[in-house]
Amino acid sequence: MTVRLRAHHLLCLLTYVGKGYSPAFTANYDKVVGRLGEGEAVLIVSGPDDICAPMLDEPEPHCLGEGAAERDGLAARDVGALLGRPIQAGDRLMLDASSLARMRKAFSSGLTRQACSGCEWSDLCSAVAGGGFHDTRL
Repeated sequence: MTVRLRAHHLLCLLTYVGKGYSPAFTANYDKVVGRLGEGEAVLIVSGPDDICAPMLDEPEPHCLGEGAAERDGLAARDVGALLGRPIQAGDRLMLDASSLARMRKAFSSGLTRQACSGCEWSDLCSAVAGGGFHDTRL
């Protein structure tokens, strides 16, 4: 199986500590992280992904908005530069310990944080990164 992720969720996964928009959202996120932890590959998608799924029943899900799409573009550019390859819809990635460590180091230093501008979770993510990514679930 493959976990479907939009590009900016490659960054969100780095600091996920079990907090989210709702209990259903965090329960789903935990399942996605579990699948990734078991070695499932990532398929980059355009638009809502496996993490977004519980939000899609809302009257106006933010995952369908321009802001989320803009964050995807910025994250794809930054993560692609870090990994030395373009990141776009249809790409497959493996998030192994080495790639996660590289991504976390870049995140901590701010190299891959442009997509985080204006995100309501940015302060939490900064605190998690500043604390050495302790208690992250992936």
